[in-house]
Amino acid sequence: MKKLIFLIALFFTIISEAQQNKEVTITLDSISKNIYMLTGQGGNIGVFKNEKGLFIIDDQFARLSKRILTKLKSISNQPVTMVINTHFHGDHTGGNKNFTEQGATIFAQKNVRSRMVSKQKEKGDVIYETLPVITFDEGLQLYFKNENIKAYHVHNAHTDGDAIIYFANGNVLHMGDTFFNGRYPYIDLKSGGDINGYIKASEKALLLINDDTKVIPGHGKLASKSDLENFLKMLKEITNAIQKEIDAGKSKNDIIKNTSLTAFYDSKGFGDGFINPERMRQTIYTSLTQKKN
Repeated sequence: MKKLIFLIALFFTIISEAQQNKEVTITLDSISKNIYMLTGQGGNIGVFKNEKGLFIIDDQFARLSKRILTKLKSISNQPVTMVINTHFHGDHTGGNKNFTEQGATIFAQKNVRSRMVSKQKEKGDVIYETLPVITFDEGLQLYFKNENIKAYHVHNAHTDGDAIIYFANGNVLHMGDTFFNGRYPYIDLKSGGDINGYIKASEKALLLINDDTKVIPGHGKLASKSDLENFLKMLKEITNAIQKEIDAGKSKNDIIKNTSLTAFYDSKGFGDGFINPERMRQTIYTSLTQKKN
């Protein structure tokens, strides 16, 4: 009987995994000369085709690596030689081991490696093939024949190890999860995220770009400067509204349940994604009150 139960469970696990893979559509769109945006499941991937191979930003989930590599073959037979992680979450770093085994070198802000090591130790052993082997503190400059790439650490935004990556010649900015286009963001408060730092990340990004810049968000469709400006406006208005409620002595429950605080942006569909309006209000409240403490 135990063997039968095991076989049934295994069958459904295989069917579930096959169904998940079947449902994921991998797309690769050209957005600037030799720069592409790959979408699938998880964080959007930035791709740069260069004289040394392919440079990618983030790599989604491990189970999608083969399909991602197949899609990349449509633009180049060269291998992926470099991967930079915008932060440590699994939907952006899950494929690290697979790409390392293909010969890629992993880069990230130093806190990304620390977070990954800590999380892996909690579950058991550290898997070194998944970890960044080159880390940076505040910034990193990479030079290619026809492109200069600059990575900037933005402090305590989505996490404590976020990096935004700018292609100077192609005029493309990849923001990782410091930007969710058209939706409320997930701010990982337990991993160093903070609403005020999140706002500052958008402000910094806007200083780097112009009206012609293509902006790759961590999640959502390819964006423009105006999309990022609207996102920042949303963050500031809701944060200010919640701060006023805190200053007025309103309770946590009253603020979280006050739908008027996010109503305007709820009507614009910002709460239709992973983070709903109530969770957004709770996250901002918690972030603001933790900062005071």
